[in-house]
Amino acid sequence: MRQEPGQASGGGAAALAAVAERSGIVAAMVWMLVLSLLLFWLPFLGPFIAGVVGGKKAGSVGRGVLAALLPTLVTGVLFFLLATVLTGMPILGAIAGLGAGALVAAGIGPLLLGAVLGGLLA
Repeated sequence: MRQEPGQASGGGAAALAAVAERSGIVAAMVWMLVLSLLLFWLPFLGPFIAGVVGGKKAGSVGRGVLAALLPTLVTGVLFFLLATVLTGMPILGAIAGLGAGALVAAGIGPLLLGAVLGGLLA
């Protein structure tokens, strides 16, 4: 049976829902990143506001927390790997990468708190 362009199939609806769910988390991560960069001059309130907006965009507490933690984890791992690979001394690079990862993780508190509050508001 031929399907018309405007019709949705049963399998297509499930795939569309999965894409919409992932795009919600991605959109929340983008909102958190952009607002954190724009509000960098507010020490605690900037990341908190970014977390609230991102958590609300994510739609739930769990998805808001994932949207706040995932970029931090990826950035920390990338710092560790790149510092290890790009230095001539891998042990020194690993120490520098872990230090940079710790600095990135230290700033997640207000963003995570805002993401939980934004998820509750959604």
